[in-house]
Amino acid sequence: MHIQTATPLSMDLEAIQALIADDMTAVNRMIHERLRSNVGLINQLSFYIVNSGGKRMRPLLVLLCARALGYQGQDHIRLAVVIEFIHTATLLHDDVVDASELRRGQETANTVWGNEASVLVGDFLYSRAFEMMVEVGDPRVMEIMARTTNTIAEGEVMQLLNSHDADTTEEHYLEVIRCKTAKLFEAAAALGAVVNRAAPDIEAALARYGMHIGSAFQLIDDVLDYSASPQQMGKNIGDDLAEGRPTLPLIRAMRVGSVEQTALLRRAIEEGGREHIDAVRQAIESTDALAYTARAAELEAQRAMQALSGLPASAYRDALYALAEFSVKRDF
Repeated sequence: MHIQTATPLSMDLEAIQALIADDMTAVNRMIHERLRSNVGLINQLSFYIVNSGGKRMRPLLVLLCARALGYQGQDHIRLAVVIEFIHTATLLHDDVVDASELRRGQETANTVWGNEASVLVGDFLYSRAFEMMVEVGDPRVMEIMARTTNTIAEGEVMQLLNSHDADTTEEHYLEVIRCKTAKLFEAAAALGAVVNRAAPDIEAALARYGMHIGSAFQLIDDVLDYSASPQQMGKNIGDDLAEGRPTLPLIRAMRVGSVEQTALLRRAIEEGGREHIDAVRQAIESTDALAYTARAAELEAQRAMQALSGLPASAYRDALYALAEFSVKRDF
């Protein structure tokens, strides 16, 4: 896949990260400071999940968007940590709901410490995040994040209702990922505008950028779930299928596949498990399902880039373009 960007500068993820390396160092320092608790288990479990090798994409968005608008303060560091804590909390809760055993190449926290501890530490991270938002003292931050966490919860419930439902439509699935996954990307980008007291149209543009790039990330995850190795993904292949979760590759393959393939895929979704994973992958690969999903991700990335047109030229804006391109080129 190749996307024509509006910037001549080509950056890989390492170059993007290098651009805000000092900011990210401050973010990581604050993460460790604010994870501390008098309860030992909270320290152990939260450090385990936060330090488990994530790409820090959502905090990265806060930092880049803030800097792209010329921000010189420190609140973007605190808000990047807020975003990471909320993301980590959702991971802890997700893994319990999904009964996942592997994430980012290591055992999930619920596998190591149990479901009860994972849920409760997830609650601690949520509450710590809102405590830090109060410290920023901006009602707009509270407004965005209250709405965001509510939407994410709705998306989680929508996904649960979709489980084992072979009649889930593409439109409904895209709505789920916008709520469950893209909403936090949207909030992260918007907060970069909020700390700058940017005009409403700039905040809205960055929010659109975040929403589209978040959707692109999820769609590529859907592709990789059936095409990458466990080592690349850091989780078991076919996790979505095991939960009976109809992602876009499955939905598309059922739409264009043969009668036999459609029946196979419907049965796999309704029954869940990995017993049919090889046949399912063959059905997906023999249709255009993966390419179709990748094209949908590319369209989201292009829309993200278009949202950046009102930003002043800078290395940070270039990095935002490059991040959109990375979202669909990545293989992990």
